[in-house]
Amino acid sequence: MKKYKLLDHTADIRVEVWGKTRKELFSNAVAAMFDVMVDFPNEEKTKPLEEKTVKITGNDLEDTLINFLREALYIFNGKVWLIKSCEPLELTSRSVVARLQGEPYNRQKNPLKTEIKAVTYHGLIINKSEKCWQVKVVFDV
Repeated sequence: MKKYKLLDHTADIRVEVWGKTRKELFSNAVAAMFDVMVDFPNEEKTKPLEEKTVKITGNDLEDTLINFLREALYIFNGKVWLIKSCEPLELTSRSVVARLQGEPYNRQKNPLKTEIKAVTYHGLIINKSEKCWQVKVVFDV
């Protein structure tokens, strides 16, 4: 199953992400964000060096996802740490606990493609169909 696709947006980047489960949706949303931001040339994304566990809360599923993506963006920009994989361990509509695997960010190894300044609520839609969960989210660039 395809994880995400870019959608047309006038000034920012809008993505549509899929997952068979809510956990997979959250994991794929983080992967999509990092794929938009950073180049992974000839590198397996699944060979992490370090591990972090995060717990994020929100008022509902949408708020929890936005807060989770914002935390992942902060870890990249504020802590200069590249997330290579994300595994939600626990997920409710109001919280997520996830294992993040990655390494300190090295610009020479993984050049920056697009700087994402923020994760927005603009146009945020989470849907569940018979086949999968789906979210549309906009990144401010």
